[in-house]
Amino acid sequence: MSGKERILIRTKAARLRRFLLIALLVLVVSPVVAWFAAHILIVKAEVPSADAIVVLSGSSTYLERANWAAKLYREGRAPIIVLTDDGLIGGWDNREDRNPHYYEMTARRLQQQGVPGDRIQLAPGVVLGTYEESVLVRDYASAHNLKRLLVVTSGYHSRRALWSMRRACEGSGSSGAALPSLPSSPFSGTELKNAKNW
Repeated sequence: MSGKERILIRTKAARLRRFLLIALLVLVVSPVVAWFAAHILIVKAEVPSADAIVVLSGSSTYLERANWAAKLYREGRAPIIVLTDDGLIGGWDNREDRNPHYYEMTARRLQQQGVPGDRIQLAPGVVLGTYEESVLVRDYASAHNLKRLLVVTSGYHSRRALWSMRRACEGSGSSGAALPSLPSSPFSGTELKNAKNW
């Protein structure tokens, strides 16, 4: 074996060791980075009671959001639950012989969890994003004299929902909203202060 071949083998071995060390470091550090990133995204606080619980649309998370809203309702945190509609439909339902909307599936889940059907309301209109949803909720709350809202959303969505609600409610006189945390899940929330103070 010549000197050049030995140098080439050592260089390849050194590169492999360097790659493995970096891969191990990334593997060890990534859970800490993920934990930190999650805490940056998730905003949370508790509000003891409200005029309504608002469940933001979220087709992939409608079950978790509905379950959490039902729990809050059963705790007596608010007398009604308001749903929003993002226009998305779910899979085929043989009982209904159609594809139900996710807000319908959310309402069904709420009823299965003990929320009476007459306590579930739909904010009229289809929304295309979080800010539009916040504006719809603001308008619905104003029209129905709802001053304090508990807004249920996913943890990763809580910071954006908070920002959108603050912008939408600016100067509207809304007294606030909250994004309550969900136990044993990545969901969380925060309390929105009086819109006049934002």
